[in-house]
Amino acid sequence: MCLAIPALVKSINGETAEVEVGGVVRKVSRTLTPEVNPGDYVLLHTGYAISVIDEVDALKTLEMLKEIADIESGQV
Repeated sequence: MCLAIPALVKSINGETAEVEVGGVVRKVSRTLTPEVNPGDYVLLHTGYAISVIDEVDALKTLEMLKEIADIESGQV
């Protein structure tokens, strides 16, 4: 099973995008999403932005992932 998580694109430099997830910023390949722009959300999988997604869907997914993490850590 594979998991892709939503990430906010902060900046672009050639074939690389700087993205942020949960306060963590990292550089990823945007080879598969050349249309992406700063401010867009992408699905991130193994260092690649694999598709551009809607902001509302991205934020819903991030909230669900946070709820799961809270349950797993006993914070609920």
